[in-house]
Amino acid sequence: MPKLKVDNVEVEVPAGYTVLQACEVAGVEIPRFCYHDRLSIAGNCRMCLVEMEKSPKPIASCAMPAADNMVIKTNTPMARKARQGVMEFLLINHPLDCPICDQGGECDLQDQAVAYGMDHSRYKENKRAVKDKEMGPLVKTIMTRCIHCTRCVRFATEVAGVDDLGLLYRGENAQITTYLEKAFASELSGNVIDLCPVGALTSKPYAFTARPWELRKTESVDVSDALGASIRIDARGNEVLRVLPRLNEDVNEEWISDKARFACDGLKRQRLDRPYVRKNGRLEPASWDDALSVAAGKLKAAGPKAAAIAGDLCDAEAMVALKDLMAGLGSTSVDCRQDGAKLDASVRGAYLFNAGIAGIEQADAILLIGTNPRAESPVLNARLRKRFLSGRLKIASIGPVVNLTFPVQNLGAGAQTLSEVAEGRHAFFEVLKSAKKPMLILGQGALARADGGAVLAAARALADKAGMVREDWNGFCMLHTAAARVGGLDLGLVPGAGGRDVAGIIDGAGKGEVPVVYLLAADEIDTRKLGSAFVIYQGHHGDAGASRADVVLPGAAYTEKNGTYVNTEGRVQLGRLSVFPPGDAREDWKILRALSEKLGKPLPYDNLGQVRRRLVAVNPFFGTLEQAKPGAWGAFGQAGSMGAEPFASPIRNFYMTDPISRASPTMAECTATFASGAARTGTHD
Repeated sequence: MPKLKVDNVEVEVPAGYTVLQACEVAGVEIPRFCYHDRLSIAGNCRMCLVEMEKSPKPIASCAMPAADNMVIKTNTPMARKARQGVMEFLLINHPLDCPICDQGGECDLQDQAVAYGMDHSRYKENKRAVKDKEMGPLVKTIMTRCIHCTRCVRFATEVAGVDDLGLLYRGENAQITTYLEKAFASELSGNVIDLCPVGALTSKPYAFTARPWELRKTESVDVSDALGASIRIDARGNEVLRVLPRLNEDVNEEWISDKARFACDGLKRQRLDRPYVRKNGRLEPASWDDALSVAAGKLKAAGPKAAAIAGDLCDAEAMVALKDLMAGLGSTSVDCRQDGAKLDASVRGAYLFNAGIAGIEQADAILLIGTNPRAESPVLNARLRKRFLSGRLKIASIGPVVNLTFPVQNLGAGAQTLSEVAEGRHAFFEVLKSAKKPMLILGQGALARADGGAVLAAARALADKAGMVREDWNGFCMLHTAAARVGGLDLGLVPGAGGRDVAGIIDGAGKGEVPVVYLLAADEIDTRKLGSAFVIYQGHHGDAGASRADVVLPGAAYTEKNGTYVNTEGRVQLGRLSVFPPGDAREDWKILRALSEKLGKPLPYDNLGQVRRRLVAVNPFFGTLEQAKPGAWGAFGQAGSMGAEPFASPIRNFYMTDPISRASPTMAECTATFASGAARTGTHD
């Protein structure tokens, strides 16, 4: 480990560190524009110049490897003059747009110009202008502001895995472009907005909407997929204006998907803000008392025959209240597996991403089964790409042939290939068995089918036979698509003795055997098959469930309540209230508590703290926040034959997978621009 001096402070840094990183270890801030921790080194902005003993001129600290006995000085007249000169050059062509620039107030160029620049300019020539580039409906470009740091180019190539951005021409004529004026076709494209140190790339939907100092910032978690990315919700008044990523090395690093970032404009459209009761075939506005009374009357009459389905965006507090409400009626027909996936809730290791999201970086052989991670969890797919780029990784798939931004060996389309691998009759079995840390990633596309239980059993057999499950490693990884799924399974929201699953509930409702169906934000089922059943819908958007409902109870979206979510790796996370629900809408657990009062069987909790104590009582895992550990291992799945039909990803359109994104004009524009999601679900080349 090299030892060097930085401003007379001796530091020891790991081999491979640069001088810039050594300065940070010494507690010295070094200005930079092109350098970024997660991107390759470019060394083209020169803002990080420092003085090195015995060097006749300043050095670019981001590109100089740290070495023994170096003596670095960061605040000498030479270093200050060099930085002032660089800043002067950077500002030569930069327009005076600060009063109208969306980056104003959180701009690296502004901050560093004040801290390291000169107090005047000697440049009197005309500034150059660059034509703005079209990058699609999400990223707004003002390329005259660009300082050619190339962060966006490196992100697109290295992290997103698409070669859509590049630098053309040389010298003063250089410009960042998409080459052929095409949209930036990546499901992670919005991250270049955060990376851009100036106002050249900004959010198109957010343009000219607000200033950063006007916004109220709330730390929360994303529910657009099951990854549970850490986010920051920025709101003004009672309106969410933007969503940004938060740093979380174990989950999303500092990236979020475009759906997580831009679908927030769907939060203010098509909202349910008052209760409704269907009268004479039409939904009529009603008071809370009337709506709850009608719902309670129907549930009381149905008793144990009533059934409930929990949706994909539900918080754990609402799901435990639903479970307790149905238990009070004597009903065991409760299910959170809205897509019909044959998940086994009896063994926690059967439904978790046991290796952890960060564990992907330790795997040396990976088998994807019935999943398209680029569409189902884009940030997790970026982690897979990161692991691939580090080398010594063999990765194969069973299922659809898609472009995941990294090479994948496709072994076959469906269950027959899985059987061959699981029984050791396929060459890739030896790859998994000989790997030090093998991993399989099982997608919902392989389980949401009639033979899903047998597929699950075959995957478990493969994990055991290939040595994936040991004391120091569990490579059996379930990739969910719904933010509520793991929390629902942890709470046991699956049919009890004599109860019906989702398919059974729908079939029973169609036959008249299930008189009342309670939909807790469940919009992904075919409501046309519910027959004459009385439908109570509780949710926040006027989506499929509300259109079929006989009683509508307006709930709160994820930004409007304090809720608990469990991500695909079993990490318990807290979402926090950023704005209040619109109109008469209320938090979901409170609605269920009020309904239980009308039923004459009040739930035993009156505040959020009591509900969360109930969560811990049902499953102690809810008491351990932000921890992901492998689940208990055991027998799960159902022995049986598997069908010949190919595995298919459950995501058809990346942009519209839930009521919020379906109500978003931005996501609608993306759908139109990218041909119904083909560009981002991996079906393009």
